[in-house]
Amino acid sequence: MRRLVDILVFDEVEVLDFAGPFEVFAVTDSLNNQTLFQTTTIAENPGTIRARNGLKVVPEHTLESAPRPQILIVPGGFGTRPLLRRPALLEWIRQTARTAEIVASVCTGSLVLGAAGLLDGLGATTHHRAFDELRTVAPHARVEEGRRFIDNGSVVTAAGISAGIDMSLHLVSRLAGAEVARRTADYMEYRWVEDATGLKVES
Repeated sequence: MRRLVDILVFDEVEVLDFAGPFEVFAVTDSLNNQTLFQTTTIAENPGTIRARNGLKVVPEHTLESAPRPQILIVPGGFGTRPLLRRPALLEWIRQTARTAEIVASVCTGSLVLGAAGLLDGLGATTHHRAFDELRTVAPHARVEEGRRFIDNGSVVTAAGISAGIDMSLHLVSRLAGAEVARRTADYMEYRWVEDATGLKVES
């Protein structure tokens, strides 16, 4: 089955938070004859969004037009904080989580998952400067410092920025096999540590 991967983008989203996973899933699909992952960007509203440091991105879909994904990725960045006060977006994420195979976050995207109630009772991580913030937003989650990513099955969270690449390669390995993930990492010339969950996140 070719899985649909939706990546949420928004103003002030951290660039590598969404571009890293996009590259991993898109490269994996390309190396496997477009049979594994169809990756797309979505936003609350139509039009251009301005990512961190001024990069302009035109999302392919809005929340209303996007087909339901098997994988939803919520990246981080300073733009996550306004999302915590958008009930319609949080409800869309909750509804999507009911049918998605995996909902994942990168960096402070975990704050959004926490605000949507998806981290209750689960281990979770985020950018090393946002651990206390995650504890406040998601008081019923177990915030685990020093983890590159945490896989709870249907909910996966990654630490800051570049950790989203490791998390995405892990998901490729989990869903399509370790050899497929290795070939993707090799193509990207990325030094992937396959069991990266226990790696210390350097501050």
